[in-house]
Amino acid sequence: MNRINHLFKQDLKVINMGLESFYDDLKAQDVEVVQMNWRPRAGGNPKMLDLLKRLTIKK
Repeated sequence: MNRINHLFKQDLKVINMGLESFYDDLKAQDVEVVQMNWRPRAGGNPKMLDLLKRLTIKK
């Protein structure tokens, strides 16, 4: 338990891969944070993902 307590005494360093408002809130609290512009492939659409998997590059 002592190692966990030590972890929570350190400053936060955050990578946010979600809503930008989470990033904004952390920045407003002077938390060291980086915003990643990440989105699921094909917007997470299962049908589009299936179509992308079928594509092949012919050489």
